[in-house]
Amino acid sequence: MDVKAYIESGIIESYVLGMTSAAESAELEQLKRQYPAIQEAIDAFEASLEQSLLSDAKQPAAHVKAAIMRTIELENPAQKQAPVIPLTRLRLTAAAAIILLVVSATTNLYFYRQFKEVNQQYMALLAEKITLLAQQQSLQTRSLDLYEGMQIMSDPAVAKISMPGIKPEEGKLATVFWDRKTRDVYVLPNKLPQAAAGTQYQLWAIVDGKPVDAGLIDACNGLCKMKNIPAAAAFAITLEKTGGSSTPNLQQLQVMGQVNG
Repeated sequence: MDVKAYIESGIIESYVLGMTSAAESAELEQLKRQYPAIQEAIDAFEASLEQSLLSDAKQPAAHVKAAIMRTIELENPAQKQAPVIPLTRLRLTAAAAIILLVVSATTNLYFYRQFKEVNQQYMALLAEKITLLAQQQSLQTRSLDLYEGMQIMSDPAVAKISMPGIKPEEGKLATVFWDRKTRDVYVLPNKLPQAAAGTQYQLWAIVDGKPVDAGLIDACNGLCKMKNIPAAAAFAITLEKTGGSSTPNLQQLQVMGQVNG
């Protein structure tokens, strides 16, 4: 059995995403016990999905925290200073006034410090809550994108074009999902490492023997939405300078796959 060809067929990704038939799942379960490379490919794809979902949680914008802090300050105005009791001519009255003044000042200072400490704790908890809410929203967005991607990949009207690596990039793999109805194109960068600084992956559609720009692959959750392509005989990905190119750099050809049917 050609294990490498089996792994590059896209069955691993479909299995992890729950898109294989019962027969395909049973076959893969048996093969992964015979061939460790298949289990390694399953573990690697599961790890890449988990990293895509959980990485780069966004922090809340600074102006959101500032607005909430201003609201809290308006609802908690600073305490007024206790009035100073003026000295009278009578020494007893003066002494009593001084004592009251000292007690009042001491009490005010104590409660001010307590208020300041509690307020700081409250602000810290509020900031933490804002951060957690932002992270939760980011995770919800990623989960929704992943779910929508699974719906697209499982649609029978969507063609799946596997693009294995081209020498010397045999270890790389990407998959194009092409909607036969809308002609929308999506790409799943299965085994494309992160592009080096100053470079970016670019998808090309081969139309009448000529490459047509199908879009740049940016950071995305699961499937990456590309340009609409009416017709193509094949798809390929090259590594270009950041911002892309009008013509592909064939010396940096990474993966390529033919369109069947």
